[in-house]
Amino acid sequence: MTSLLAVSTYLPDTVALADLQESLGLDHHQLRRFNRLYGLDRICQSEQSEAELLIAAASKLDALAGQEDRVKYVIRAKGLRTTAPYPISPLHEVRDALGLHRARTFAVSDHGCASGLLAVDVAATLLAADGDPDALALILAGDKTATPFTQVVVDVSVMGEGVAAVLVGADGDRDRMLGYAARVHGRTDGLIDMTPENAKFARRIYQDALAEVVHAALDEAGLTLDDLALILPHNVNRVSWTVAADNLGLPKERIFLDNMPLTGHCFCADPFINHERVVQLGRLRPGDKYLMTAAGLGQAFAAMVFEH
Repeated sequence: MTSLLAVSTYLPDTVALADLQESLGLDHHQLRRFNRLYGLDRICQSEQSEAELLIAAASKLDALAGQEDRVKYVIRAKGLRTTAPYPISPLHEVRDALGLHRARTFAVSDHGCASGLLAVDVAATLLAADGDPDALALILAGDKTATPFTQVVVDVSVMGEGVAAVLVGADGDRDRMLGYAARVHGRTDGLIDMTPENAKFARRIYQDALAEVVHAALDEAGLTLDDLALILPHNVNRVSWTVAADNLGLPKERIFLDNMPLTGHCFCADPFINHERVVQLGRLRPGDKYLMTAAGLGQAFAAMVFEH
């Protein structure tokens, strides 16, 4: 059964959101909303390149050392469709720096900030079809925010540059994937920009769409919300998860939000950043069931259930 064999993250230094007010073009009301209501305080930012950030995360994967030849796939999970100008390829820079010369290398970005979970599902499909029980996939998640346009989702969240590296195997005895569900409620023309029309639609469907994928993933796993020890969310904002907890009928303390004020919303790396942190804190015990969930621009929603 597909397993997360190892998860590592790299969180660069943070900047107070108040210090970014001018560069991001936030007025005082928006800054207060982000701080007091949405729970965003400090944002991960770095002068390092995207490749350097990803290498820093992958270099912490002790389970990868000496196993490079087993890595058949390197999958870049991107919240943004484009993160570097042609012909620069941060992904190939990372692959080469890690010595993963045998790996097939590609990116997925179709689900926006839910693409991290999409990448796990793609890895699971490829490893199952490969037939080699020793084959591995390396997922690299998170993005560099090059401009204010990519750093702020208006009246929703502020993006950070934390990244994650996830080593996936076709079999394992910990962090086994039990169920996955994804839905896209986007436009037929593929427009994902948060125009006033799209923003209104996203607000209208958000909570019901999120609940639907959560329950669909749980159904595939043969579980219910009562079976979950924790939900590891994307760190979009505190209000959305307060409402989601009520909508799902779930105690708020079972949704892990501790990282949100410390990192900002780190694209599709958030669930993995939260995973590493709860393991460090001892919040997951062997056998605990937990759920990762995320939503991305274009109204993409995903949830994935694991057993620790």
